[in-house]
Amino acid sequence: MVHLFQNLWLGSAMVLVITLVHFAGLTLLTALVRHPSLHHDSGIIPVWRQGMAILAVVLGLFLAHTIEIWLCAILYMALGQFSSLEEALYFSTSTFTTVGFGDVVLVEWRMLAAIESAAGFLMIGWSTAFLVSLTSRLRILEAVFESHSGSKD
Repeated sequence: MVHLFQNLWLGSAMVLVITLVHFAGLTLLTALVRHPSLHHDSGIIPVWRQGMAILAVVLGLFLAHTIEIWLCAILYMALGQFSSLEEALYFSTSTFTTVGFGDVVLVEWRMLAAIESAAGFLMIGWSTAFLVSLTSRLRILEAVFESHSGSKD
């Protein structure tokens, strides 16, 4: 029973850290997309800049997920669950992405791994919502530009 509470306590702390990292990443990406240099004098974002913004956001989201996965892997290493960083990263990646191959498993800390899986699922969902929202917003701006200019770039 004591081990269950250790799993839950560490899992809660892990979720808090992952969520803060993700929030910071999304905040930075939002600031990047809203940066004045991205916008044209008319307030419309040129199509090529929209594409670059989407590319930057996708890479930024990937970086945020990578940091989160590494943090979990480092936690597993600190708990003595893996003898190599590569194995810890492999386990953390397959757990975070909810693939869960099952070829590498934890016995003592399996609840912690389940919590990482749930957190990863939520972070990937949050990233997807962010990317869809950004893409929709940029497409709306493009449609406004096209309706004003009459062009179909």
